Amino acid sequence: MNWTQLLSGKRFGMEEYHERKHERTDFQRDYDRLIFSSPFRRLQNKTQVFPLPGSIFVHNRLTHSLEVSCVGRSLGNNVAKGLIQKYPDGSINFPEIGSIVSAACLAHDMGNPPFGHSGERAISAYFSEGNGRKLEEKVRKERGRWEDFVHFEGNANAMRLLTHQFIGRRKGGFALTYSTLASIIKYPYASIYSGKKGKFGFFQSEEGSYLQIAQELGIGHNPEAPDKFLRYPLVYLVEAADDICYQIMDIEDACKLHILTTEEAIQLLLGFFEGERLEHIRKVMHMVDDTNEQIAYLRSCIIGLLVDECSRVFLENEESILNGTYSTPLISNICDQAKQAYANCSATAYKKIYKAKEVLDIELAGYHIFSHLIDSLTEAVMNQEHAYSKLLLQRIPEQYDTNAPTTYGKIQCVLDYISGMTDVYALDLYRKITGMSLPAV
Repeated sequence: MNWTQLLSGKRFGMEEYHERKHERTDFQRDYDRLIFSSPFRRLQNKTQVFPLPGSIFVHNRLTHSLEVSCVGRSLGNNVAKGLIQKYPDGSINFPEIGSIVSAACLAHDMGNPPFGHSGERAISAYFSEGNGRKLEEKVRKERGRWEDFVHFEGNANAMRLLTHQFIGRRKGGFALTYSTLASIIKYPYASIYSGKKGKFGFFQSEEGSYLQIAQELGIGHNPEAPDKFLRYPLVYLVEAADDICYQIMDIEDACKLHILTTEEAIQLLLGFFEGERLEHIRKVMHMVDDTNEQIAYLRSCIIGLLVDECSRVFLENEESILNGTYSTPLISNICDQAKQAYANCSATAYKKIYKAKEVLDIELAGYHIFSHLIDSLTEAVMNQEHAYSKLLLQRIPEQYDTNAPTTYGKIQCVLDYISGMTDVYALDLYRKITGMSLPAV
């Protein structure tokens, strides 16, 4: 891969059209287009880890995505500065890397369903363990890719949301630049190659779109796994921004919710530093009495450290990233002190945060609600002549194709609808179709 081809302002679905805007670059327009979109706004009512806030405000998908975007911009700007020094002739558009990564970070979670990861698991379980299993034979007989459903992946769903032409919408979906789109595909291969982890980057319906992007940007196949593509280089920066934010912010949120004590949180976060830097941070913290402010200061110091470390790892491995021989997350190769502290945060999150009652309760509720919605809506699109189906189908917006010619397409219609719901909308629809609540007359 080469940088000249990798950094492209060509727009997906609008390849022949280009209106030059002098006040904004193409990649800045990507960012703005995402910020002002309805799917992005809906992230404010989608669970990140903890239940949506009552009196204590914690992160949701929207605040998480905005923070990841800020960190991604810093990573991109750092890397751009290093690449400009390495390739000083000025012929490559390196200064735009920060804008590309920032826009991609905004979009990276837009395909995630409501109720956190339990939403993804509920979809997968419905088709692998639930009533959806009866549709497998029909989908496969019609040459549909069943693995897209039993391994449902928010990343692949984001690719669909951003590129698919829904009914009444323009060609190319959001019509983002090829470079921004490529930057969100963490797993550049189809679901049939996802293995035990079940991770993949695009559905069967968007495979042609990804092939088009890969060809335009010069993204080759992985020589060790010819059925998979190499990662687009800037994916590593988007991934690093996400890794930095979710791990540190989960510790901060857990402290606010008293899942971790203030002392536990502070000790975990201080572990990223040693020597003179640690002493300086302790002195600054002693000047502040507010524990929330102390943790916020620690968080900012850690993000700065991890941004510098991940930028360094990227630049040191730039050539192997371009030729496809580098394959690990940047966060895995940071300095030993920070790596151990990050691992400690991860272990604490797994033991104490992700298994906390508050988190488990929202996952249990979300799983049940989502499973019922999938079942009801799938039955409706598959049996449209039934009286109840006719009523329920009226709830599905016209942009989703309930009359798709294949079973695969009908299932996708349901998943397009429910994955775009907020937690509140999904709960409200569940209550109404089960008769638990009735609209006021």
